[in-house]
Amino acid sequence: MEDGIPSFWDPVTSTIDGCEKNYACFLALFGLINTLRQRFGKRFSFLHISNMALAIGNMLYHATLQCKQQHSDKTPMVWEMLLYLYILYSPDWHYKSTMPTFIFLYGAAFGLAHHLVGFDIGFKAHYMILCLLCIPRMYKYYIHTQDIYAKGLAKLYLLTLLLGSLYCWYFNPQGHALWHIFMGFNSHFANTFLMFCRAQQLGWEPTVVGFMGVLPYVKVNKTKTQ
Repeated sequence: MEDGIPSFWDPVTSTIDGCEKNYACFLALFGLINTLRQRFGKRFSFLHISNMALAIGNMLYHATLQCKQQHSDKTPMVWEMLLYLYILYSPDWHYKSTMPTFIFLYGAAFGLAHHLVGFDIGFKAHYMILCLLCIPRMYKYYIHTQDIYAKGLAKLYLLTLLLGSLYCWYFNPQGHALWHIFMGFNSHFANTFLMFCRAQQLGWEPTVVGFMGVLPYVKVNKTKTQ
């Protein structure tokens, strides 16, 4: 290590050294429980599970700074973005089984290739492309949403993204730890906003409410659609 003190995990083999204290967040578990309780569908269950897989992989990577553990962080990042793409674009997809099949095979192939070959710049470019593909659809959902609280979720998503990036770029190493906290809330706000939009598409009369008056989640009324 840089301070000359040997570590159990030496030598460092990861391509990125982002060492900092790690923080645990149960927002994805909270979202999964709400998804199962109100039967939002498999897509959101898998999304929240991917959030938790990413969080666990991220802790493994930052605790060890080993290349294999880095893959356990980076690969779930791609799986998560593929799920976001599916949720965003699936309502207009006419072939219901084709898109999830393609995304599953693509995610499996990427995971295998990333494990065998490993990517650095290629991974970053690939991940950025996936993010950019989500932006226009996310904006479309935002401008077509009339609910002020749902729009507030989208604004909180953008705010946490900007604040997290600011702390990560200018206040390392602990700023990077704060980035993880902001990204935890960032994912929660994104997921909750998309759940609201999906419930609205299905006519479930969604409303944004606060758990203990603070943590936002979506409550639906399916009575009229059953």
